[in-house]
Amino acid sequence: MTQTGRPRRPVFKEPAALEALGETSDPIAAVHAAHEAAAVLVRAGRASDDPTVVRRLVALVDEIGLSTLADLWSARPARSLPGALWRLYVLREWMRSSPEEAAREYAWGIPFTEPSHVVAGVEPPGPDEVAAVADQILRGAFTGDFAVALERAASFCLVVVAGRAYATHGRPAALSAAKLQSLAADLLACARLWRAGSLD
Repeated sequence: MTQTGRPRRPVFKEPAALEALGETSDPIAAVHAAHEAAAVLVRAGRASDDPTVVRRLVALVDEIGLSTLADLWSARPARSLPGALWRLYVLREWMRSSPEEAAREYAWGIPFTEPSHVVAGVEPPGPDEVAAVADQILRGAFTGDFAVALERAASFCLVVVAGRAYATHGRPAALSAAKLQSLAADLLACARLWRAGSLD
């Protein structure tokens, strides 16, 4: 903020000027790189007829690590293409690394969120099915309707949120469900933006 209280516009600095200030990278270039990388991944998946390419895109975190994607995408707005992809990969990582926990909480939530359960499509709600759906959602993002993939991911989150609320009966542990609920809202918003042609 300036002394007048108005926000200050960001100033473009040459790389040499950033280095002189102790900044090793250009933040504007980093933003562009994050958005371009996300767009390239989606385009590559949608343009390829090679199932090996899609498998590698789905398993990208297994190859390069979640921390690498975090450096690239985690700071981007939730309702942007890199923000949406980051959330899809984080969700997949949890579903595949903790399938028993995810399946248990999902099963608890089904009676309270039947429409979301139908969209998510985890049937029966077991660990193997949860892990399989994690990959199906990302595969759909690259080969099917991107908005539908986002809606499936959001629906999965909403069922788990209901399951956690049921299991904890409102005790403090249920607060962790708030993050999943926020994630679901962001994914649904991204689906609407994608359909409007304005998710970038």
